[in-house]
Amino acid sequence: MEIIFGWTIGWIVVLAFFLILSGLRVIDQYERGVVLTLGKYTSTRSPGLTWIFVGIQRMIKVDMRITTTDIPQQEVITKDNVPAGINAVVYFRVQSAENAILNIQDYTLAVSQYAQAALRDVIGGIELDPLLSEREKIAEEIQKIVSQATQSWGVLVTDIKIQDIELPADMKRVMAKQAESERERRSVIIRAEGEYQAAAKLSEAAQVLSSVAGGIAMRTLQTIEKINPDPSKTVIFALPIEFFEGIKSLGQFFKDKSKQ
Repeated sequence: MEIIFGWTIGWIVVLAFFLILSGLRVIDQYERGVVLTLGKYTSTRSPGLTWIFVGIQRMIKVDMRITTTDIPQQEVITKDNVPAGINAVVYFRVQSAENAILNIQDYTLAVSQYAQAALRDVIGGIELDPLLSEREKIAEEIQKIVSQATQSWGVLVTDIKIQDIELPADMKRVMAKQAESERERRSVIIRAEGEYQAAAKLSEAAQVLSSVAGGIAMRTLQTIEKINPDPSKTVIFALPIEFFEGIKSLGQFFKDKSKQ
């Protein structure tokens, strides 16, 4: 009888040991453990070593780090009836581990699906030009819409980034022509401004040369000297009247000098 009792105690100790050992759980620093006892939520365990009653309790680990999920390319019609293929990425993290487990079946999939719907709604209400130039503003608006829904799930959407905007080939050609026309317009303006400034400087130089006796004539002679035409060719110059007046002034100047 004593032997049977001893064996019974021994088996109880062994079973208790294995029960305690099998119930040990390690929760990493970036995780939380949601404990259900007989299917009912009882507690959320912090990082470290913890224990649950196997068979009666079970623990679901929840990753609390920032997670990313892709929004696959969506074919969206903008407000001005331009089809555009858009894809984005959503950054989010779990704020409340128990809500993420108890209030939503698959919070990662739910965030992705809700972000897709919000992206369609927002982009469908704007035109193409703002879509191309105001990505950050549009992404912030989508983020606000998604965050309002995910708040009750215990999930915080930290950021949404629009990655690619794919336009039809004919629309790309139109935009390329528009950009080329804009570059040509800027080039014409810059060239006209340069000519205007050059003309202003030439006008100032002409005024200075005109104020000096024989100045224009000297400048004309310097220009003729620099041309140095080919001896086999004939170059005809149409000299202004001011040139002859300048020559006359130079002659009078040297004549007055010789008298002195």
